[in-house]
Amino acid sequence: MNLPIQPPMQPMLAVLQRQLPEENGWIFEPKWDGFRALVFWDGDELLIQSRDQKPLDRYFPELQEHLRKILPARIVLDGEIVIAGPKGLDFDALLLRIHPAASRIAKLAKETPASFVIFDLLAHGDTNWMEAPFEKRRKKLEQIASKFRPPLYLTPATADIATAKDWFVRFEGAGLDGVIAKERNQIYIPGKRVMLKIKHQRTIDCVVGGFRWYKDQKGKAIGSLLLGLYQGKTLHYVGHASNFQKEERQKLVKFLKPYRDKDGTAGFGAGRTPGGISRWTQTADVNWERLRPELICEVAFDHLQGERFRHAASFLRWRFDKPLKECTFDQIDSAVPFELKQIFDLDLTKANEVNEE
Repeated sequence: MNLPIQPPMQPMLAVLQRQLPEENGWIFEPKWDGFRALVFWDGDELLIQSRDQKPLDRYFPELQEHLRKILPARIVLDGEIVIAGPKGLDFDALLLRIHPAASRIAKLAKETPASFVIFDLLAHGDTNWMEAPFEKRRKKLEQIASKFRPPLYLTPATADIATAKDWFVRFEGAGLDGVIAKERNQIYIPGKRVMLKIKHQRTIDCVVGGFRWYKDQKGKAIGSLLLGLYQGKTLHYVGHASNFQKEERQKLVKFLKPYRDKDGTAGFGAGRTPGGISRWTQTADVNWERLRPELICEVAFDHLQGERFRHAASFLRWRFDKPLKECTFDQIDSAVPFELKQIFDLDLTKANEVNEE
């Protein structure tokens, strides 16, 4: 490609942190819940590259069309592919795009079109911008973005810690799962964790409706606990917890033995159950063992996607003091959704400006 930098290339990464940095010198952005992507466009050839350096072009034909029309020639950008639904960002809709049938992808592209939220400039014209401080890259990107139109958007950014804290709380209901912090003087380093990601983490009490054995140690060690929440009288599978040390996995075998269900009728069944083979699990071992729904544990989780945990939850403790009937979805406070139109449609001049200190 006729560009100062060439694909494939890893994007710059972030390390997880639970608190926003309070000292000066940071620029904050919302953490978008989508597919990370680098866009290479030389005016003739276009490549949308995933985080793991694979092409995404065929899955988002509507974005290809808009990127070619809107972007100036010879540019490399870092951003996030997202799909906005009535309740906020819809990650499930993104997952549906990774499909082998072109006809299916074309149908979804019309029904649930994707947007591209841009947050960094890597190259423009003959200039490689990766060695420039982020603050300077951001200002150049703002100039270029003045000509953007939907479905291309420039992410909001601020140097004001109070605004970043407000975003951290207010954006959660729309599916944005935290805040990204970048140092003003940080150069762009592919594949290195030099940014900070501050993500939401909450706790909830779940019913343990089953378990999986640990790898090839059936009967000797527990791999994961299968977690459920009640909706009415129906127990739905919502995810798993597997953050156990070797000795804990072995002790769990004896601890769970009295709760094993020999009839194969207890626990999950009427509602959502632990998944079977699919194009996502492929050849993974998805077999699981039933437990009578009598055990409750508290777990930490970062994001509830629809009615399941996006990532594995973290086991915290057993809750022998809590009744089963209280292990419902109602435990999760429904954050008031921050209307996405306020991010996408309204004037974001103030939010996009990096305040000088």
